[in-house]
Amino acid sequence: MILLILKGSHFLFVCFVALLCLLGLGEFYRMALPDRKIDGVMAALFGAMIPLILAGPGFPHWVSLPPDRLSPVTFFLTAFLLLFGIRILFSIRDIKASAAEAALLVMGILYVPILLVHLVWLHGLPDGVKWIFLLLIIVMSGDTAAFYTGSNLGKRKLYPIVSPNKSVEGAIGGLLGSLAGTLIARATFFPQLAIVDCIVTALVAGAFGQVGDLFESLLKRSFGVKDSGVIVPGHGGILDRLDSILFAAPVIYYYALFVVTERLG
Repeated sequence: MILLILKGSHFLFVCFVALLCLLGLGEFYRMALPDRKIDGVMAALFGAMIPLILAGPGFPHWVSLPPDRLSPVTFFLTAFLLLFGIRILFSIRDIKASAAEAALLVMGILYVPILLVHLVWLHGLPDGVKWIFLLLIIVMSGDTAAFYTGSNLGKRKLYPIVSPNKSVEGAIGGLLGSLAGTLIARATFFPQLAIVDCIVTALVAGAFGQVGDLFESLLKRSFGVKDSGVIVPGHGGILDRLDSILFAAPVIYYYALFVVTERLG
């Protein structure tokens, strides 16, 4: 992954994110809709195209397009809703469950590729490679610090109904670990960051990353599974590795775009 980020082209990185979307959506739909395997595969393939579509010229600034220009986001989501709405309508298994099935199909698209495409946009910014590494450092240093702090000092449960092993002490340790990671990043490869940038990105993105972890735990408990998959030995599935990044990536992207990039010109 380090070699891909450092040496790979932007197009190769976009393809990598598309692959993550495909694998992540595959896991999501296997958990959420185990009786609709074909629909899950179709929706996963559909969702994997989102990074490729939204990585085109002029994006992600689609919000500023004139009203007479077609927004690919609008087109893509409209096509998805129409196609899979028809699919659900004419493949009813249990009519009482049909609305929930349709909602879960849409949720998968909003949860995985729409959030992950921010990695593509982040990579395309000035110093995009550095921002990608900063994001990974915030998430990974936070995870590591939270684990060791919680294992040794954890006494108060953070949110036991969702994740009984996580503690308040672990969460605080995770934020401190994320902060340490950003300061190391600033001292080693990202001197453009101000101290305030380190503090804000570490605490805000670190907190969102922890919420992303909890949210995926909520989904797994709701679906009645322990891990999202088995593709990463010892860790579970792709979603188990991406849960924090899914929520932290948009935070880092918008901070980089509207604060740091604007300041540096």
